[in-house]
Amino acid sequence: MSLNPAPYNHGEAITPSDTANFPAGLCDAIQVGVGGIVVVVFQNSTKVSITAVAGDILPVKAKRVDSTTTTATTMVALYWK
Repeated sequence: MSLNPAPYNHGEAITPSDTANFPAGLCDAIQVGVGGIVVVVFQNSTKVSITAVAGDILPVKAKRVDSTTTTATTMVALYWK
């Protein structure tokens, strides 16, 4: 479900990391290719674990996905730019 009427117009493959933030900055959503746990890190560095299934689009403003405990793969950071 899209929370913004504009389509995503930029995406970058996510490499989970416990230290490196997304190069393009805060994303608007995360698309999950292979389901599992996604450990989302928000701008204020709080973390939340989300269980996602393949194809989910998580409408989160995240700065990175931690590698520790994340089991989901083939993720894409989506942006409205």
